[in-house]
Amino acid sequence: MGDLATLLLLLVLLAIAGTWLVLSRARDRAIQEARRRCQQHGLQLLDETVGLSGLRLQRFHGQRVLERRYSFEVSIDGDDREAGHLWMIGNVLTALILPTIELYMPEQPAHTPDTPDTSEHSNVVPFRRQYRDRDIRH
Repeated sequence: MGDLATLLLLLVLLAIAGTWLVLSRARDRAIQEARRRCQQHGLQLLDETVGLSGLRLQRFHGQRVLERRYSFEVSIDGDDREAGHLWMIGNVLTALILPTIELYMPEQPAHTPDTPDTSEHSNVVPFRRQYRDRDIRH
């Protein structure tokens, strides 16, 4: 009976090691994908790593498969940290969320008497008037 228990323990250890290897390869693939997408969007992947943050069952090509969610942090200039997420099924990227970073601020329009002051010290947000044609009924 001792040989059977030893064999079962060995099989369990091999299954754990195999699962760890598969997840390690998947994580390496997720790091490559995050690095490539950050470079594509002009972002800096901080800490050069991703972390497994979730698992969920998802329907993919008519089958239920396990989808992995990886979280990571990005920056535009190295001074800020924003969260990013990507979802993968196998080696396929199924979703990507990167933070919206405003890269350019439009110039402020000149102040006229009929528009409120929108200088940087004001808390007034200008609204455009909407004109409706009252004769048209839908």
